[in-house]
Amino acid sequence: METLKEKKTGTIKKSAMKISGAEAIIHCLLAEGVDLIYGYPGGAIMPVYDELYKFQDKLTHILARHEQGATHAAQGYARVSGKVGVAMATSGPGATNLVTGIADAQIDSTPMVCITGQVPRHLLGSDAFQETDIVGISTPVTKWNYQITKASEIPEIMAKAFYIARSGRPGPVLVDITKNAQFDELDFVYEKCTGVRSYKPVPKPDVKAIETAADMINSAKKPYIVFGQGVILGEAEAQLKALVEKAGIPAAWTILGLSAMDTDHPLNVGMVGMHGNYAPNVLTNECDLLIAIGMRFDDRVTGSLDTYAKQAKVIHFEIDPAEVNKNVPADLAVLGNAKETLKLLLPLINDNEHKEWRAEFDKKYEIEYEAVIKNSLKPTKEGLTMPEVIEQINLASGHKAVIVSDVGQHQMMACRYAKFKQTKSNITSGGLGTMGFALPAAIGAKMGAMEREVVAIIGDGGYQMTIQELGVIFQHNVPVKIVVLNNEHLGMVRQWQELFFESRYASTVMTNPDFVKIAEGYHIKSRRVVERSELVDAVNEMIASKDPYFLEVRVEKEDNVFPMIPSGASVSDIRLK
Repeated sequence: METLKEKKTGTIKKSAMKISGAEAIIHCLLAEGVDLIYGYPGGAIMPVYDELYKFQDKLTHILARHEQGATHAAQGYARVSGKVGVAMATSGPGATNLVTGIADAQIDSTPMVCITGQVPRHLLGSDAFQETDIVGISTPVTKWNYQITKASEIPEIMAKAFYIARSGRPGPVLVDITKNAQFDELDFVYEKCTGVRSYKPVPKPDVKAIETAADMINSAKKPYIVFGQGVILGEAEAQLKALVEKAGIPAAWTILGLSAMDTDHPLNVGMVGMHGNYAPNVLTNECDLLIAIGMRFDDRVTGSLDTYAKQAKVIHFEIDPAEVNKNVPADLAVLGNAKETLKLLLPLINDNEHKEWRAEFDKKYEIEYEAVIKNSLKPTKEGLTMPEVIEQINLASGHKAVIVSDVGQHQMMACRYAKFKQTKSNITSGGLGTMGFALPAAIGAKMGAMEREVVAIIGDGGYQMTIQELGVIFQHNVPVKIVVLNNEHLGMVRQWQELFFESRYASTVMTNPDFVKIAEGYHIKSRRVVERSELVDAVNEMIASKDPYFLEVRVEKEDNVFPMIPSGASVSDIRLK
């Protein structure tokens, strides 16, 4: 069985050397500091894999069990490490199987370079074996893509791909390489890309706009911050904390903004959105100044735009001009990297406390605690709840674990109840809501931060979409901890059916296999928890393990996620039950 090992990052000579296009691809990756690739070989990409065989001392290739798994693993790696994730596949179905992960990376701003093989240039457009127009297919879901048909194009295009993927608002790039371009030779010289004409990844901050923002913040009586993943991507966590503390402003997170600020910070008031906390949602419509930092006003955050924060002035700190005024009109846009713009803002901000305004959040938290949180963490009913499982993971890991959640009820529970003290600790599929994301993403996250504990929280539905990636954990001995919260339903869909479709559970009841036996088949230590009395010991055993570990917890079948804002309703119309 293979184990992960350190690779020596190679460097290349500035002088030209005569090599094949396939070997050039490898040298490009090494020049960009890549030491880990997720992929699946096939005919049209085989020349690159043949060259990859010769560079095993410098590049680790992880054989995913499905190309979608390769992209999700690359996403998890990128989100935790801050580096560009790399995925590789062959043409046709290999390439199309990447598309879900690419779309997920696009909407969640994850830097990723995907390399696909393609039929030879002379066969393009002939419906040759395993030919698909992956450039055309992926255009709507990539930041940039390109088809290489000549070996001589490889250095420039690969350099541009990595630059575009990581710069400004990050995103996925796809490079499609015809087979002839892999076999042909070129005089290889590599220069990293430092700019692309007409592409300005980071807007220059407008000092006057920042001065205006400071005036608006200093004069506000009920200022309120909502921060998103832009804070993490911009490495602006320290600046956000300094602003919040200096101005005494309550701050709430979007799902992807979670962990940018300690969850236990007294000014961190919780999560906004459909299943967010009561106070942050309701008080959105009572603040007099809404300060959005690195977030894009997703519909799951805003609910009905007709009623969202209409009483408030809006300041939007954002790196991507396309996001400004797209959903919520901004009274003031502050363009640029959040770290840079907040750094310029801080000296202009007055010290403040806003005690009465902050007290409103405390009062509404107590309402939510009595109506929802207390019963979720300390249930009186017999069945186990998802929040109490999350709470035990918090305690056992010292609030330091990277939590990788899939999509559904367990995702909302994890985002609501997980506690973090370190940034880049919450990895989930936000904008696309991709079931099957968590298991391969957790593998990538662990490989991106081997020193950190990584726990995947998955529902029984999403788990079975990429369950084959257990083979990667076994083959490479990746010490990921996997927790399946099994309620024998597609839980979130079932909740909607209960609340809005008169409990007609159409196609949401799951007849599941023995998950423990499946994990044991991959030689992964496993355990099942059915009774509450078993939970603490099982979670402690899992966290203490130095090896991969699978834990199935049987939870309540019809336990709903509250609070909840019905689709299209106002954030003020949040339901507590």
